[in-house]
Amino acid sequence: MLSIDLNSDLGEGFGDYRCGDDAAMLEVVTSANVACGLHAGDPEIMARTFAIARDRGVAVGAHPGYPDRWGFGRRVLPFTPGEVERLVAYQVGAAAGLAAYAGHRLTYVKAHGALANLAAVEREMADAIARGVKAVDPSLSLLAIALTAQVAAGEAQGLDVHQEIFADRGYTEAGFLIPRNQPGAMITDENEAAERVLAMVQEGAIIAASGKRLPTPVRSVCVHGDSAHAVALARAVRARLEGAGVRLAPFRA
Repeated sequence: MLSIDLNSDLGEGFGDYRCGDDAAMLEVVTSANVACGLHAGDPEIMARTFAIARDRGVAVGAHPGYPDRWGFGRRVLPFTPGEVERLVAYQVGAAAGLAAYAGHRLTYVKAHGALANLAAVEREMADAIARGVKAVDPSLSLLAIALTAQVAAGEAQGLDVHQEIFADRGYTEAGFLIPRNQPGAMITDENEAAERVLAMVQEGAIIAASGKRLPTPVRSVCVHGDSAHAVALARAVRARLEGAGVRLAPFRA
């Protein structure tokens, strides 16, 4: 039986401001990538998210990004690889501490937004992220964007690397995400997303917007948690996978 993880980026509010329906999403996903306080999130939100995930048997990971609340971590900032390494270590440490405070255990790290996209194509940034993770806890897994420099960087540091695809994003023929400001970047139709994810999981390949297949091990599927349709889309994806006999389980419990 095929087994796949379903993850989402959560804890991305700040103070009284909320972003997405985390409580509802935590009823659907098997892993939660929790913002660490720089692009979004704060200690209260982090602790609460970890506690709900604990109660629902959802695995948790750190979701570090650029210190860019204004741009939601989706703008590239001029940090050196060394600075990125320390930014990642700082955020992973905070997440590990608050997960422990909430009675849960951090098991993986997934980079956020512009930092993740840059590390997908620039090996030195991917190496910086991997070094930052390893320095804090070499037992942590790295959840990496499939077919990118993140995979090789994590493996070079001896980390346990798992590759993810995106349910709600379109792909170029090279296997990269279509930029958000271009046609085809976002997939909002629940049925379209669910059928596409099932095909990618069953075929073990990224399916580009053109229909081109790029074979890759698929271990996790991401549904971004910050859109109005996120929970409905995640439910549709889960239902379609389970309906096809795919087992939903964390890639790292």
